[in-house]
Amino acid sequence: MTTHIESEEHKALRAAVAALGRRYGREYLTRTVAEGKPLTELWSEAGKLGYLGVNLPEAYGGGGGGIGELSIVLEELGAAGCPLLMLVVSPAICGTVISRFGTEAQKRQWLPGIADGTRLMAFGITEPDAGSNSHRITTTARRDGADWVLTGRKVFISGVDMADAVLIVGRTEDARTGRLKPCLFIVPTDAEGFHKRPIDMELAAAEKQFELVLDDVRLPAEALVGGGEDAGLLQLFAGLNPERIMTAAFAIGMGRYALAKAVDYARDRTVWKAPIGAHQAIAHPLAQAHIDLELARLMTQKAATLYDAGDDIGAGEAANMAKYAAGEACVRAVDQAVHTLGGNGLTREYGLASLITAARVARIAPVSREMILNYVSHQTLGLPKSY
Repeated sequence: MTTHIESEEHKALRAAVAALGRRYGREYLTRTVAEGKPLTELWSEAGKLGYLGVNLPEAYGGGGGGIGELSIVLEELGAAGCPLLMLVVSPAICGTVISRFGTEAQKRQWLPGIADGTRLMAFGITEPDAGSNSHRITTTARRDGADWVLTGRKVFISGVDMADAVLIVGRTEDARTGRLKPCLFIVPTDAEGFHKRPIDMELAAAEKQFELVLDDVRLPAEALVGGGEDAGLLQLFAGLNPERIMTAAFAIGMGRYALAKAVDYARDRTVWKAPIGAHQAIAHPLAQAHIDLELARLMTQKAATLYDAGDDIGAGEAANMAKYAAGEACVRAVDQAVHTLGGNGLTREYGLASLITAARVARIAPVSREMILNYVSHQTLGLPKSY
């Protein structure tokens, strides 16, 4: 009996998405970024082909798969040089939270559009003074009759200019204890009191980053995800594990793209008698980069498998490890690719230099590598908590 790490369906999905990616490629992404536009054509086609909603329930227009399938889509687009960052946000975080915890009305209203790409939802958790400490979130929601009123600020929120709504993490006061507890709200981007300001980034990406100000944004009762106030923490973690898994896939795809460019160059570039790839000083670091990316992919597959099987606790550990491993592997692969090309690695023609900045994103967001090491040392190894 032959055992395969991936099913035939997963292999077929990889091949199909890779073919789509090749039709667009790095040139499309670079041109679109230079024009200051979003990746609308690729997003729309991926939606029509069913790739954007592959993880969402079939009853609401999705593919009926899981984060395992969606991570394949993102990885393969990344390996082709044209990753869609909003895959991490709209179907993986927001789509997952709504499909698991949303009311029937919320599912009907949002999931079909998220699945086919005609609607997009951003995700707002990070705040100027909270950072990695979600317990310091100060965006608050108070009841006013049947309505909710939201006040607060968010930063580094991706793709708000393209989004129909933002899934905002706020806090409400517990009537029993008086303590603030997390809750998630669907906030339309055209709501009165909702203000966005682009953040000037050195990072060259099609998806812009925004600061949000919520100035007494009035929302109907049905804007609260699930309609109840007691599942906020569960909802939050249900969204954060897919975010880590998808960030890992994003990093692996980028690392694979950079590595492939370097391998092609090392195979052909001849300065003395043999191609430079014949020299171990060039070949071995590229081989090491490949090994690191493959190991990160295995952990990403493990995390996705656990999550899709409903093991949230096991998936939490694996998702953090996958994100850490993929971030490190991506940075090293990009660095080695640029180094292999020498001066050519910094030219626009070869398109690797912009990845030096982009690769660092997976080390920083959505959680820093240091916070992952805190998580593993405390949760996995049982060492005392340092924070």
